[in-house]
Amino acid sequence: MTELLCGEDPEPSHRSPAGPLYVPVRPGPAGYAARLFRTPLGDRTAVGFTSAHNLAATLGPDQAWIRLAEPALRALTAPLGITNLTIDPQFSAPAPSPVAAVLRVAPAVALRAA
Repeated sequence: MTELLCGEDPEPSHRSPAGPLYVPVRPGPAGYAARLFRTPLGDRTAVGFTSAHNLAATLGPDQAWIRLAEPALRALTAPLGITNLTIDPQFSAPAPSPVAAVLRVAPAVALRAA
């Protein structure tokens, strides 16, 4: 059996997003710096989005961003000890539906009235 080289592998084991990522940044004293976040378990992570729309939907339309390829973002954060990269994260749960809010309020009102 012939061993496949990395470039010949039809399904590489390490997938990376196609094209540059939209990386959220913040202003700093020496220019802009990548914003870093924490995972639900508390680990630090770099964040990238596959589209400007996904970034704006998650962080808001006023969030500044730059375009970086995944290897460049990893190289930028590696000296800080950050090895995690999260692509297209969702930082909050969806808003509760109005029906669920009414159901939660109704029993409390009924208990006060009794």
